[in-house]
Amino acid sequence: MRGRYDNLTRIRALDPEGDHLAIYQTMLRYEFPWDMKLGLNLAFNRSFSIPAIAAVHTATGELTERTQKRIDDTGLLMYEMVLNGFDQPRGREALRRVNQIHRPYDISNDDFRYVLGCLVVIPTRWLQEYGWRPPCCHERHSTYLFYRELGRRMGITDVPGSYGEFETWFDAYDAAHLQPNDDAAAIERATRMLMLTRLPRMLAPLGNALVSALYDAPLRSATRVDTPTWPVRAGVHLALRTRSLSQRWFGAPPTTALFADGIKTRSYPDGYEISRLGPHQDRVRE
Repeated sequence: MRGRYDNLTRIRALDPEGDHLAIYQTMLRYEFPWDMKLGLNLAFNRSFSIPAIAAVHTATGELTERTQKRIDDTGLLMYEMVLNGFDQPRGREALRRVNQIHRPYDISNDDFRYVLGCLVVIPTRWLQEYGWRPPCCHERHSTYLFYRELGRRMGITDVPGSYGEFETWFDAYDAAHLQPNDDAAAIERATRMLMLTRLPRMLAPLGNALVSALYDAPLRSATRVDTPTWPVRAGVHLALRTRSLSQRWFGAPPTTALFADGIKTRSYPDGYEISRLGPHQDRVRE
């Protein structure tokens, strides 16, 4: 447990208004690396399930036909922006690529805000429930500020004015628009297959139930996923809470930052060019 709260002490000494990038980087790379990655995956999963957004993705085939590449590309672009910020060359290039990819599609400002809300709220709630400690106020505010800035640079308007206001807006929009739809179900089936390949072999027989247990009821409904039995849901919750407590009492901060040796993905074992991430070049208007 030695040094377990050192990063939190440093975070609390910073000013989120000026240091939100450093705080958010610390959350991802040192404090909650596994939880943040999973939380961001669940956030993207939810954002893909709104009917209007799901319809765009199934029309392009990027998530249903080129699932691994699409997920890898999304992660790489996001992590490049987090690792480098928006003012360093690689972060600027990643942001430019994100805007190029979205430019051809008629996506409403509300749906863009919803995607931002997923990235702000879903990982934060995961940390509150299953992190080795809950995120502090500086961390919640820094998460909000990072994505507010991303939204500004993507031309997204009317972003709520604080984490709490964004959470309230997100819940209302989610309740009104996260409805059962075939496009979301098709995307979920494709992405689920990738998640199943990452489970330990001994858990393979329970794989589908375990993945479904990570979703909440509204997401299961939207993606037409059956609710796992109570013992499975309770078992997953207990396992995650046990992991949380063991990390709190016996864990230590990692000495090597997440992605210290670069971001590795299955689609790009030999590296990647940021400008070539995303859909094929002839599908995107530069």
